[in-house]
Amino acid sequence: MSTEVVSKRDESVRLFRNPVLEYLSHVHPATPLVVFTPVIVLSLASSIDKLPWLTVAIAFWVGVVLWTFTEYSLHRWVFHYTPRSTWGRRLHFLVHGVHHAYPRDSTRLVMPLLVSLPLAAVFWSAFSSLFGAWSEGIFAGFLVGYVCYDTIHYATHHLPMQSRTGRFLRRYHMNHHFVDDHTAFGVSNPMWDVIFATTPQAAIPAKRPQSGGFPEVDSGAFDES
Repeated sequence: MSTEVVSKRDESVRLFRNPVLEYLSHVHPATPLVVFTPVIVLSLASSIDKLPWLTVAIAFWVGVVLWTFTEYSLHRWVFHYTPRSTWGRRLHFLVHGVHHAYPRDSTRLVMPLLVSLPLAAVFWSAFSSLFGAWSEGIFAGFLVGYVCYDTIHYATHHLPMQSRTGRFLRRYHMNHHFVDDHTAFGVSNPMWDVIFATTPQAAIPAKRPQSGGFPEVDSGAFDES
């Protein structure tokens, strides 16, 4: 995918003529946490009611790892698939191209409910069929992984991530946007990039963060001009 950066400002572009669809395409960054936390709690409670604590803990972490692979797979092979048809290119821009064109758009950094809720239902159905009594614990871990992913994604673009891990994740994701979008597909962690050899060959060097401000990157990725 080679979508050109159109704007480095926190601004949006209209995607739909239909005002309802356009409204639903903008999402507050806290939406995944608010919507999915009750589902996570209920899934865990139901799992604990059926299985021993240790089994629930194992199922939960299986779900987290499954999410990390899903995150990597969707980003690499779905979001960065290069369609050839005009219709395909338009759909691709709606799904992910707009984010690369407007990477600072704070209203399109987490997945809209119009997409995340049906996907959650599909994964729940699949887990129920595949994992039986373990499914609820795995689903809870999977959703925790997803919520962490969306939160980290927003943070890499808009929050002052000043811890060592935060600075690493921010630089890592900025490499994907501004250096090489064929690498660094993991947003919440680089594990599957390491496994599939898609870690960046060149890194954006970090400058020391200013007091109370964002860590800077030499690419000028967050210049407001």
